[in-house]
Amino acid sequence: MKKTTVINSDLSRVISDMGHFDTLAIGDAGMPVPVGTEKIDLAVSKNLPSFISVLENVLSELQVQEIILADEIRTVNPKQLSAVEALLPDTKISFIPHERMKKDLSKAKAFVRTGEMSSFSNIILVSGVTF
Repeated sequence: MKKTTVINSDLSRVISDMGHFDTLAIGDAGMPVPVGTEKIDLAVSKNLPSFISVLENVLSELQVQEIILADEIRTVNPKQLSAVEALLPDTKISFIPHERMKKDLSKAKAFVRTGEMSSFSNIILVSGVTF
């Protein structure tokens, strides 16, 4: 049995397959996933698991050099923005319109769906290198 923190087999596989500049998206229960993008559905019920708990879990194994968030998170969900910034204090943040984010998901290795029920709780993680 795997000893590290990510024990979901699909999520572990995708993280293991990430290369420099590859992207992995994590989002709320309502985010539409483009046809052709792998969806790893972790949602069990409302807010289970939360966006932040899944993000923390992924960050335990994935080296991230940049994150991409929707512009709208700044005004609609500043509490979630603060939580993301606290987890990634030294990581570059880019903000894009939510509509563009939905389109950019088609380039991600996968989209991880959480049970999160707060607006704009979506992130694109850009993989870094460990050397």
